[in-house]
Amino acid sequence: MMNRWQFVRRLAPLMAMMALVLAACGREDLSTLNPQGPVAEEQFGLMKLAIIIMGFVVIVVFAISLYVIVRFRRRSGDKTIPKQVEGNHKLEVIWTVIPIILLVILGVPTVQSVFNLSKDYSNDPEAVKVIVTSHQYWWEFEYPELGIKTSQELVIPTGKTIAIEAKTADVLHSFWVPSLAGKIDTNPSGNENHMYFSAPKEGVYLGKCAELCGPSHGLMDFKVKSVDPAAFDRWSAAIKEPVALPSDPAVAEAFQSKCLVCHAVGDLGVSAYPNLAGIGSRGSVGGILVNVEADDKQYKHEDTVYNNLYKWIKDPQAIKPGNLMADKYDLTDAELEGIAKYLSELTLDYE
Repeated sequence: MMNRWQFVRRLAPLMAMMALVLAACGREDLSTLNPQGPVAEEQFGLMKLAIIIMGFVVIVVFAISLYVIVRFRRRSGDKTIPKQVEGNHKLEVIWTVIPIILLVILGVPTVQSVFNLSKDYSNDPEAVKVIVTSHQYWWEFEYPELGIKTSQELVIPTGKTIAIEAKTADVLHSFWVPSLAGKIDTNPSGNENHMYFSAPKEGVYLGKCAELCGPSHGLMDFKVKSVDPAAFDRWSAAIKEPVALPSDPAVAEAFQSKCLVCHAVGDLGVSAYPNLAGIGSRGSVGGILVNVEADDKQYKHEDTVYNNLYKWIKDPQAIKPGNLMADKYDLTDAELEGIAKYLSELTLDYE
């Protein structure tokens, strides 16, 4: 028993050190510690304030404890009872007032930020309105004022306030873009939540679902792509343009009968599931298969647009288990290759 206890005592510091090292692992674009917008920066400021106050308290408490242990330790042969401080009104006032002061220092800016960040910009004529609908396991983005509905990649104009109306089509999810803003839940039963954020510079920001929602919760990624306002206008015009069907009649027939019954592309199909318009220009397929050039492939989920589309259409359950996309389309190899090629070439020229 003693040997086992000694083993645990030696293992515990090692495990604690490993936890600290692993805590530093992760993506730079998926961290609240790397704020890229005013909302995230304000939230990060509150975090730093709380950490500073907590660090101050820890240092003071440990310093006082160490002082007391050293200064008032029992000496050899000392049998006297230490001086008692019970009922010392001065000490009681000090250790009551100091926590109150610290709570006020932390509480006032926290309350101010809570009210500031809860503003609803839905009726602001300068804001870009977006209805975010979560699904198992993908994200739908609708721009009601522009007549656009897309998925998995939220394109926004740089510097503009983005007014989000968040809701769900099934279970509870949570919309989260760590480097731009905090989380907002998408609740069932018709409940709608509102938030806002903006991106001051162009770039791609990774988003995640932050609420356990099923077996593929960890694969429910999306992108926020910030472009200059002129490029955003070009994108909003390009995504609404009519789209021609595949040139191969057999592939066109298969695409119409087996894809457009659930998906939309341009003015064709049904927008029940992810809109496929411009899918060849997106940064990923299914939110998790990252599109890169053939020579840039480094990781498991990185590949060319065509290869990612081919893998997804062939067996979506192998990529994202539990998703609602049927995996039995009775596609021939020629139809599968033709549809993947057709979709990979559906690009939007707006940047």
